[in-house]
Amino acid sequence: MDTKMRSILKQVLKPGRYTGGEYGQIIKDKNEIKCRFAFCFPDTYEIGMSNLGVRLLYGVLNREEDVWCERVYAPWDDMEEKMREHHIPLFAHESRDPIKDFDIVGFTLQYELSYSNVLNMLDLGGIPLLSRDRDDSHPIVVGGGPCAYNAEPVADFFDVFSIGEGEEALPEMARLYIRMKEDGSYTRQGFLHELAKIPGFYVPAFYEVTYKEDGTIEAYTPKYDDIPAKVTKRIIKDMDKSYFPDKLVMPYIETVHDRIMLEVYRGCIRGCRFCQAGIIFRPVREKTPDVLNEQAKCLYENTGYDEISLSSLSISDYSELTKLTDTLLEWTNDSKISLSLPSLRIDSFTKELMEKISTVRTGGLTFAPEAGTQRLRDAINKNVCEEDLMRACRTAFEAGKTSVKLYFMNGLPTETLEDIEGIADLAEKVNEEYYKNPNRMKGRAPTVTISVACFVPKPFTSFQWNGQDSLESLMAKQEHLLACIKGKKHIRYNWHEAKVSRIEAVFARGDRRLGRALLEAHKLGQKFDGWDEHFSYETWLSAFERAGIDPAFYANRDFGLDEVLPWDVIDCGVTKDFFLRERKKAYESKTTPSCREHCSGCGANKLGGERSCCPGL
Repeated sequence: MDTKMRSILKQVLKPGRYTGGEYGQIIKDKNEIKCRFAFCFPDTYEIGMSNLGVRLLYGVLNREEDVWCERVYAPWDDMEEKMREHHIPLFAHESRDPIKDFDIVGFTLQYELSYSNVLNMLDLGGIPLLSRDRDDSHPIVVGGGPCAYNAEPVADFFDVFSIGEGEEALPEMARLYIRMKEDGSYTRQGFLHELAKIPGFYVPAFYEVTYKEDGTIEAYTPKYDDIPAKVTKRIIKDMDKSYFPDKLVMPYIETVHDRIMLEVYRGCIRGCRFCQAGIIFRPVREKTPDVLNEQAKCLYENTGYDEISLSSLSISDYSELTKLTDTLLEWTNDSKISLSLPSLRIDSFTKELMEKISTVRTGGLTFAPEAGTQRLRDAINKNVCEEDLMRACRTAFEAGKTSVKLYFMNGLPTETLEDIEGIADLAEKVNEEYYKNPNRMKGRAPTVTISVACFVPKPFTSFQWNGQDSLESLMAKQEHLLACIKGKKHIRYNWHEAKVSRIEAVFARGDRRLGRALLEAHKLGQKFDGWDEHFSYETWLSAFERAGIDPAFYANRDFGLDEVLPWDVIDCGVTKDFFLRERKKAYESKTTPSCREHCSGCGANKLGGERSCCPGL
């Protein structure tokens, strides 16, 4: 590290975000490297270092002897100011080389509000923002992650998107790059054309988008006959044989998740109608308990972490949870390692789990009823009832708990004010359940915290056609709930900023024309939109106005059921017919059983998968 950088790091908050040199980082000889890959996380170091996907892909790419993958994070304001002042381009942690000198620059797109950071990082890195302005001297810019399933709002800024799981796809991309460089056939356009023929890669510039007079999409048309009309996502079929990062980069500073994250399975059997993750990660593919136990031991020995978090969308739906926890407890108790189950469902919370799982015993409890009335819970296919919640709370209170946090959404399709009032009623019933316990702690009052997020319609869900409630309606419902709990003891109420949710909805449901607004927002200095101190609704409205875009066209409009959707160019494995059936059932408040109880014909079985509730045909 040079003298200038040492001086700068003394002047910024948390210099450990930028030093690199962590235990476990991978350093390679540049002379032996044929493809350099900069893996960018468009948020701070503390958040990026906690992301399981980054850990997986960092390891799987570096397993290739002639590929070197390095990490890049978004610098905070103070560091960015110093970098621009001293003309220091955005650099990778391991080598400290500018990202513009890499062959491939990848971004993981975990949430829509990170888009402004992507542009800011490209700008800080000296890479042209627009794909069309790059030539053969510039790196290939690739995006992936959940938001790549509707890549259209950021399509102008990326050369290619990796759709689905990248453990096999990204090494294939690197190998193609190396082969074309070595045989002398490489050009940017030629490489992207070859990449577009490989399953799971979407090159937006190779698809022409036409629009109707009313502004809706008319068609997506491939520009070449040898690329698919729809890009099908990639999945890892056998999770037991999937890449496992047995060594981790150990941070110098505290991160969001300073623990072992043990990925138990991918996918979800439930089919909540608002949930995108439960769909795009289908089909369910489980790891076996023996494999998980060995992986947990390996990570403990290599990191020294004293907590293991069992990671999945719904850990209580893992078919061998009892065997797994019993196997882990055989050695974790003696080693004073705690087990964490972060995604327990209300209907599977038991006294046995409380006794076995230390973090459940000692930490706070969080449940997600999502809606205040049974009618609305049925409409969104949550498949839990009030008695499930009361039983879970009863178990917690009998074990000495005094506080419970409940997650809800407002603005859900078919919602009425009665459903909003039901949230307050449910919180009051949890309070009453505490006082019914004869063995409650004397002199201690309960605390019930209700946290309410605004519903954002997402692609590849049954509610993808539904417009979001107007900003005024969302805010009125928040005020109505506040009035309903006023005067009720022991209930705390937190809510998500409706203006933030509206911008999220615009980009979740947006098409390629939104790139103009994103570019305008960047020019106005917008970044770190996921942080309260940086988000500016007024700046976003100004950006939309400058770009000639009405945000309501994307956020609040009901899309036609036969309309071409911006994400129709992507095949997530689940059919549109399934979503339409589920949408109809939502308006009838009819539920659909889990995949383990009954196959509902979503279509994900065509993708296959080992140890899955949805085996290939």
